[in-house]
Amino acid sequence: LDEDRVGAMSAAMLSLGDRTASELGRGELDQVLIKGKEGYVLMVYAGSEAVVTVMAKANAKLGLIFLDVKRAAEQLAKLL
Repeated sequence: LDEDRVGAMSAAMLSLGDRTASELGRGELDQVLIKGKEGYVLMVYAGSEAVVTVMAKANAKLGLIFLDVKRAAEQLAKLL
């Protein structure tokens, strides 16, 4: 996968998610989850300047992934 392309798509999806959550009165965006036949893509902000994007297989345990990604994003935000 091309990292620049993944980064651009992640930023675009989070931007759209922000706007959707705001306009539909759902509060501040927490994450964007995409489910496909081959697995998942999870995107989470890591502060105001970074995004964590995770790709997981269809049989992945999402609860554990959500927890690990949230922790990783918090740690990354502190470093930036």
